[in-house]
Amino acid sequence: MTDELRKGLEGVLVAESDLSKIDGDEGRLIYRGYAIEDLARHASYEEVIYLLWHGELPDADRLDAFTDSMVAERSVDEDVLETVGQLAAADENPMAALRTAVSMCSAYDPDADAPATDREATLRKGRRITAKIPTILAAFTRMRDGDDPVEPREDLSHAANFLYMLNGEEPDDVLAETFDMALVLHADHGFNASTFSAITTASTLSDLHSSVTSAIGTLKGPLHGGANQDVMEMLKEVDDSDRDPIGWVEKALEDGRRISGFGHRVYNVKDPRAKILGERSQELGEAAGTPKWYEYSTKIEQFMADEKGLAPNVDFYSASTYYQMGIPIDIYTPIFAMSRSAGWIAHAAEYVEDNRLIRPRARYTGPEDLTYPDLDER
Repeated sequence: MTDELRKGLEGVLVAESDLSKIDGDEGRLIYRGYAIEDLARHASYEEVIYLLWHGELPDADRLDAFTDSMVAERSVDEDVLETVGQLAAADENPMAALRTAVSMCSAYDPDADAPATDREATLRKGRRITAKIPTILAAFTRMRDGDDPVEPREDLSHAANFLYMLNGEEPDDVLAETFDMALVLHADHGFNASTFSAITTASTLSDLHSSVTSAIGTLKGPLHGGANQDVMEMLKEVDDSDRDPIGWVEKALEDGRRISGFGHRVYNVKDPRAKILGERSQELGEAAGTPKWYEYSTKIEQFMADEKGLAPNVDFYSASTYYQMGIPIDIYTPIFAMSRSAGWIAHAAEYVEDNRLIRPRARYTGPEDLTYPDLDER
């Protein structure tokens, strides 16, 4: 057993997976053999969920059946919805509210007590969790704003239905397609921190709701899931300032601030997902006659490449894309969770098929051989 210390488990292999592969030097991401560029431009989010969970793309009949099974699980129990309303009234953090609601859903899941090794039961629970997260998030956002929740519709896609429940009106095809693409891009990404949390929980043979709740809690941290919100707040600061984007970034760096949306633990070049979302951000801006958010972003991207040798990650362009779709800034990270639930569930189900309890070690650096003193001697 090696005593080599690898902080953050960087570079440590802990398992094998068939789900996604990242080539950080070439800037490539594949889901089960398919390039992310092909999936983002041609596959629906429902197709990608099926691919991740079942190992192959569905034919038309299987896709219809799978979509119908997801649609049937969109409604949320009234007790859960009431709790969501209470959290909204208390102005809870959206990720914390989502974490609580997903955990609570286990009380109403007919497969809640099924063994973790029962793959079919796990995927049934996965369908329910994935289908209900958009309903929970849209309801929380609306109730926080003093509006009533909107019931899910059965005739809309996963992406379009969320936008409908969020805004109370059916999105146009461009917005629905853009949001669907964003969900595809965020669906899986190897053993990132939140996925590893889900796998670690699954390795104890705990239930799937616990795995997803663990993952949501991990994604809530600003070093993992909050960067897209930080990027948009940065762009709004640029817009409110009297400086051009490059001047603003120079001053921010002088002040010791970190420029959000740049750098990645795996990619050494531009994140392929950022390329795709950048194109969509540009298209949305041009269509709406407000290209400034994309223009700010490209100027900052070029400056960071020239001065710091850093390339943007997926969060950098997802921020302006979501903003131009009218999505509230503080639910960007919950939307990340809404998409990534597909990957969390796929990894949890895959890992337990050849399960080994995850139990790393730590190198002890504290004192030894201390003598216990009596209370009156301390």
